[in-house]
Amino acid sequence: MKATILFFITLLFIAGETPAQPIYTARYTTIFNAPPANTPTAKTPDAPLTGNGDIGLTFGGGPGKLQLYFGKNDFWRAYPVYPGGGIALPGGLELTIDALKGADYYAEQLPDKAVIHAVFKKAGLQLTVDSWVAATNNTVVIELTANKACTIQPALWAATGNTAINHEGVTGNVMWATRSFENTPLLQWPCHVALAMRVLGNNNPDNKTITLAPGKKTIIAVTIYTNNDRTNWKEDAIKEAQSLNIAVIQNMYAAHVQWWRTFWESSTIQINDPLIEKYYYTSQYLLACSSRGNKFAPGIWGPFITKDSSAWGGDYHLNYNYQAPYWAAYSSNHIELTNNYDQPLLDYMEKGKEHARQLLNVKGIYYPVGIGPKGLCTTRWPLTPEEMQLRYGTTENTIDSGYKFLGQKINAVFGVGNMLMRFYSTYDTDYAQRIYPYLLACADFWEDYLKLENGRYVIYMDHYGEVMPNLRNNGQWRQLLGDFNSTLSLGLVKMLFKGIIEVSTFLKKDIPRREKWQDIVTRLSAFPVRESGNRLSLQPVERSPAEWLNKPMGLARVSIHGLILPGGVCGPVTDSVFNKILLSDVAHWKDRMQHTGEWGNTLNNGIETCFPAAVRVGYDANDILQQLKDRIAVQSLPNGWITQGGGGIETLSAVPMTINEMLLQSYEGVIRIFPNWDHTKDASFNKLRAYGAFVISSHLQNGRIEYVNVHSEKGRTCVMENPWPGKTVHLMRNGKKAGTISGNRFSFNTVENELIVLTTAY
Repeated sequence: MKATILFFITLLFIAGETPAQPIYTARYTTIFNAPPANTPTAKTPDAPLTGNGDIGLTFGGGPGKLQLYFGKNDFWRAYPVYPGGGIALPGGLELTIDALKGADYYAEQLPDKAVIHAVFKKAGLQLTVDSWVAATNNTVVIELTANKACTIQPALWAATGNTAINHEGVTGNVMWATRSFENTPLLQWPCHVALAMRVLGNNNPDNKTITLAPGKKTIIAVTIYTNNDRTNWKEDAIKEAQSLNIAVIQNMYAAHVQWWRTFWESSTIQINDPLIEKYYYTSQYLLACSSRGNKFAPGIWGPFITKDSSAWGGDYHLNYNYQAPYWAAYSSNHIELTNNYDQPLLDYMEKGKEHARQLLNVKGIYYPVGIGPKGLCTTRWPLTPEEMQLRYGTTENTIDSGYKFLGQKINAVFGVGNMLMRFYSTYDTDYAQRIYPYLLACADFWEDYLKLENGRYVIYMDHYGEVMPNLRNNGQWRQLLGDFNSTLSLGLVKMLFKGIIEVSTFLKKDIPRREKWQDIVTRLSAFPVRESGNRLSLQPVERSPAEWLNKPMGLARVSIHGLILPGGVCGPVTDSVFNKILLSDVAHWKDRMQHTGEWGNTLNNGIETCFPAAVRVGYDANDILQQLKDRIAVQSLPNGWITQGGGGIETLSAVPMTINEMLLQSYEGVIRIFPNWDHTKDASFNKLRAYGAFVISSHLQNGRIEYVNVHSEKGRTCVMENPWPGKTVHLMRNGKKAGTISGNRFSFNTVENELIVLTTAY
């Protein structure tokens, strides 16, 4: 099934000496002409989707029997092994409509207002179904309107099995169902969910049958609470459902529309490429449906859970899957979507200290590959030798005391990348204080774990890839242990110590320790390169027992994580000579392609990593965009979700991050305007966020950058590469002329909340 994409963009820019903020209205509509074919699923559903960052609605089924699945980011079976443990399915709502069996199917996913609009037709009967998850409430709303009398049988259900305890009942005019996990061996904490349904506008008081009158709207509202939301989760869900009426729903919808309007006004881009823009905004929409700052962080599949035992438990996978969905949110000025990111990492700190002390005899924190909320470890080896043999080809289920570290020491530091991206983007004191203990614990670990040999710091036994027993190697894996100076490790460790120096300086803490931290940054081993043909190429590790790692493989997803994203320790500004090696490696990605769409080897993992990295090193923008379109065509769903073999919501950062980095870069401490964009193509961006707590807008037209607007949130010094090489730049501060500056790179002071406009005379 292919989706038809309709879109409408209105962009009004009022030109003047001080450019005004654009007024932007977006509506990207994805149209479905057939029921979803792969829902339910253990991975990403292909159905129309909407959500509020906590509750996800997956619109499955066909006209005769609609299946609406309700996912929730905080509903977990807190069991330390998957399958069985991980995020769980609360339940859903089945709507049986016998008169519409075999009817024409039509549905729209409307990102501008986060509504699923569906119309079903058969033999003169037309039913309209509008579904939305209230942006500011724990309520799913389904609005039903028919042109003829129509009967619907609703069935609210909570998922069963997997040790769950279920109850259902009717309280007054509310039908409810609950699902609970509690009092089972090894369960780390209990979790309960209540679904409470109220029908408004129905003449049948028992709600077992809904009779639609011609032209009259009937509303089904389902309120969903867990014990993580409320102590009295069941009672509050029922009580809130009972309190609903038309006026309350209307007010809820008004708040919902306002939330989404504010979201879309936070930043915009326009690049005159309909397909890329469509995926840019649809990706932003799906992330906003998946993550909300004051709620639990989303797992691998976000809140779009349609069955228990989602792949990898739907957990927080720390060797990139958990971090990657947020990467574009910082530069897209959607900081509020990232407020939930840190809590799971902070909650695991005490266990991380135990792991470091007991397993490695070092200070600091040491994290396994997968965790969940509230200090949960999701990645234990199977609990019996027999199950271990069945799944991994060996009976040895006590490796690393039963925890899956998979040969990697870097997982905790991987989590630092996002923390630093947010800190550099905001320079928020409260946030810096919140994350500093975590950064310090990571620094404690690596100060203890690094070895100083022959004047350089080296890293033993931290592996470039996951090393583990499996059925393919018949459980034999220890012979693969022994990586030395992995590029992933070297890059992320350098990122950590550069970052903690910056944060500690900002907070005026641990001054005596900075000398040691700077020494590590200065004397950490160089990134390994080797001759490959007639050029130098990146080698994944300095040496390894795995022969394939001892060859110059070039820049690839795993090394990108350490060096470029999220590592951010390499680039054309940082080291132009080394960057040329990386750029050459990217230029040779095509050599390994066997089919269109394989560029960067991203079909299994890495579209969100490889494409932005190619931008950062300076690879040709037009080729990147074409390769991105080819990749989207090969593997994406009708709802606008780009898919890959190894994960889910991380792909939502791929297109936004790629485009943002083409239009604006700042990760190397220098702001660059349209740094990797074809200047013969018009483009504009409004309110993208740069490091230094600057919010920036600019417009490129007819080969000319018309202006650069800089809103300084924290009054820091702005360092910028001259957008107009060789020309003098005019500054205006808060609408007043403030002199000129020049040079290939210049800096200027700012004050808090100052608006600065840069222009030049052509």
